[in-house]
Amino acid sequence: MRINDANTAGSAATELGRTQDVQKPEGASTSRSGNGDSSGDRVEFSSTLGQLSQAISAQDTQRSSRVQAMAAAYQNGTYRPNPAAISSAMVADAMSAGQF
Repeated sequence: MRINDANTAGSAATELGRTQDVQKPEGASTSRSGNGDSSGDRVEFSSTLGQLSQAISAQDTQRSSRVQAMAAAYQNGTYRPNPAAISSAMVADAMSAGQF
């Protein structure tokens, strides 16, 4: 989301309470709500936000499938964890979080 505000330094007392105009970036779609009054606030979402939402949803679905498969393997007694892979992933996660 991109907001261009020409009044970032502040506003005069006579302008308090006035809504700020938002410039529409190239290729962005506009979503409006309300009674159709063109002087109201405006929210704009780019197509990138939709793509991000779809990617997160797909990742959640894949993760859910992996967890279900792992739970089934555990219940069947066929789950065999790889200690080296687990420890490597734990160290890599800790290092990326800045804990070391």
